[in-house]
Amino acid sequence: MSEVPRLDTVAVAQNSPDTPQPYAELGMAKDEYERVREILGRRPTSAELAIYSVMWSEHCSYKSSKVHLRQFGEKAPQSDALLVGMGENAGVVDVGDGRAVTFKIESHNHPSYVEPHQGAATGVGGIVRDILTMGARPVAVMDALRFGPADADDTKRVLPGVVSGISFYGNCLGLPNIGGEIGFGAGYIGNPLVNALCVGVMKHEDIKLAQAPGPGNKVVLFGSTTGPDGIGGASVLASATFDDESHAKRPSVQVGDPFMEKLLIECSLELFAKDLVVGIQDLGAAGVSCATTELAAGGTGGMSIRLDRVPLRDPRLTPEEILMSESQERMMAIVEPARMDEFLAICDKWQILATEIGEVTDVTAEEAERGGRLVMTWHGETVVDMPPRTASDEGPVYERPYARPESQDALQADDAAALPRPATDAELREQLLRVLGAPGVGDPTWVTQQYDSYVRGDTVVSTPHDAGMIRIADDSHRGVALSTDGNGRYTRLDPYAGTQLAYAEAYRNVAATGARPLAVTNCLNFGSPEDPGVMWQFAESTRGLADACKALGTPVTGGNVSFYNQTGDVAINPTPVIGVLGVIDDVRTRLKTAFGSEGARVFLLGETRPEFGGSAWADTVHGHLGGLPPRVDLTAEAALGEVLAEAAERGLAEAAHDLSDGGLGVALAESALRGGTGVRVTVSEDVFTALFSESGARAVVAVAPGDEEEFVALAARHGVPVEQIGTVGGDALVVSHAGGAVEVPLAELREAYESTLPALLGDL
Repeated sequence: MSEVPRLDTVAVAQNSPDTPQPYAELGMAKDEYERVREILGRRPTSAELAIYSVMWSEHCSYKSSKVHLRQFGEKAPQSDALLVGMGENAGVVDVGDGRAVTFKIESHNHPSYVEPHQGAATGVGGIVRDILTMGARPVAVMDALRFGPADADDTKRVLPGVVSGISFYGNCLGLPNIGGEIGFGAGYIGNPLVNALCVGVMKHEDIKLAQAPGPGNKVVLFGSTTGPDGIGGASVLASATFDDESHAKRPSVQVGDPFMEKLLIECSLELFAKDLVVGIQDLGAAGVSCATTELAAGGTGGMSIRLDRVPLRDPRLTPEEILMSESQERMMAIVEPARMDEFLAICDKWQILATEIGEVTDVTAEEAERGGRLVMTWHGETVVDMPPRTASDEGPVYERPYARPESQDALQADDAAALPRPATDAELREQLLRVLGAPGVGDPTWVTQQYDSYVRGDTVVSTPHDAGMIRIADDSHRGVALSTDGNGRYTRLDPYAGTQLAYAEAYRNVAATGARPLAVTNCLNFGSPEDPGVMWQFAESTRGLADACKALGTPVTGGNVSFYNQTGDVAINPTPVIGVLGVIDDVRTRLKTAFGSEGARVFLLGETRPEFGGSAWADTVHGHLGGLPPRVDLTAEAALGEVLAEAAERGLAEAAHDLSDGGLGVALAESALRGGTGVRVTVSEDVFTALFSESGARAVVAVAPGDEEEFVALAARHGVPVEQIGTVGGDALVVSHAGGAVEVPLAELREAYESTLPALLGDL
């Protein structure tokens, strides 16, 4: 059998059915390849094989997760705010005053391990373009990061590069980074998680969709030229397990140019404002393959493309390489012929290269039935003739086998409540300082100080607070708050409850700013879907999130699945990262986490139980993971959220901090340090449980003297347990209990809290 010729045309494919093709090297299973042959009625050309291989990859097609993700739609709560749901580049929600917000979180995990700076940078660039593609101006970014142990050599290689990539790209774009989270754990060595979120603002009438309507309309590629960087990048790297050869995949990592992206953003927004675009898609994972197939499938189903018109940085690129390239800062627009001159003039104004590469075509009824018709030529020769919908919408769907691992019972039986507890106040004090300074609990400023959090001037709340908040327009005081959260320890112990706890914490963080949670995005980070134990974790996790969102009335607007986060057969702890967006009518009423007013009364909201499974205390002090995570009470979470939002609206609270990692001890220390003043509290229950329990649906709130009675009545009206436990003031954290007291000066708290990451990473 002969080798595939350099130019593998449709005519050649028809006449050489037995030519061997490298489908396995491109990540396709044999039955998938045979299905492509069945769809086409012949073997695919090299260019068609390139399209199907990237579009049917795990990253692009969700072939192993679709059957579980469907319940986000099936169980979706009724929401008048939802304007665009799952299926588009990002979800869109109504936030009032005729304005809408679009937001989404995505992963760039594997590229960020292979080449940390560029992997993280292009992760930011990609999610920003997803938001831009919806017709919105991107206004802020966030990131959720996980690394191996903070003192590991691999972490010292990966973390600085990831942080520099995020800061470089976001700062150059002039987008504030308003929050996120960072965590550490042995399972993330070789498998860092780099999840990037972007939020954008638009008017209702500005919403754009990925579709190509109108036969005769032009297909325009604009932005950067196409090069060999990123060929098979996100689509291939995110669809395979890592091994010792991972570093050899550096050429598959995309290279970003944020200055070009900034021009592309402003150019696109002017094009949108002048109504010059009838359909739009960014070029991210799968590049031209994705943009053409999805636009065609979303429109008439027909498109004709001249690949030889694609502007190249390397003239040696073949059609299949052009189709697989994931070069950054590129967009594809559908433009009416009569508006082409205006379109090109605006691109020229912004120094953006724009090239007409094809047009929308009509299809026959028979072609429409088969999935449309996408034709691509290369110097007059047809190299692609395929139904685009079969690549974009009709890929393989796997019902992967899943089963609860046999080890799960033993893991849950290893109850953290049996671990040795501190026997004296001195031991309590020492363990509190250890937990407060633990990587992932302690101060993340070493990371966040490299980001610009206040550029654009609309940031209201940012790091180190647990949620970020921005004002959405210059002529309004309305704002949105966002938080991301995930706890791989909880989810390892119980994927269903652990995912709900991640969602609940993000929900609480948003509520603690005074905003009302409105919608959810997610980034689901798991090991190999071919492992039945991992698929059980995934199935339970998605079920848990769908049930929680239904219970609290917050629809899932979109997100991302990242599989194959493992080295060999060792998977990461399942880490669903949940992003929650809330709306606040007046940002001037917002709450921060900082205690700052001497004499303010401190109240504890919610019920504290002896719950330590997966806790920061068990992990930090004992290196232990076992037992059950805290109990989930979504009704209590909703009631707590209402109390916090109403307290902010009525001016009854000065500050609020949810209780999560580290429990009450860490929350009090953080609020005291952020406000620069001490706090004295008295706990009525066992002091160890009071300090380190991580029971959900809890918060500490600072209330001005004179407002205590009204605040207590508010909590009682919503059925939320409330207890006044202390007063803001002094220069120390003092926790009194029946047997004594634990006292730590602010200076000592600050040393423990702020010194860990600089000591480990400061010279990198």
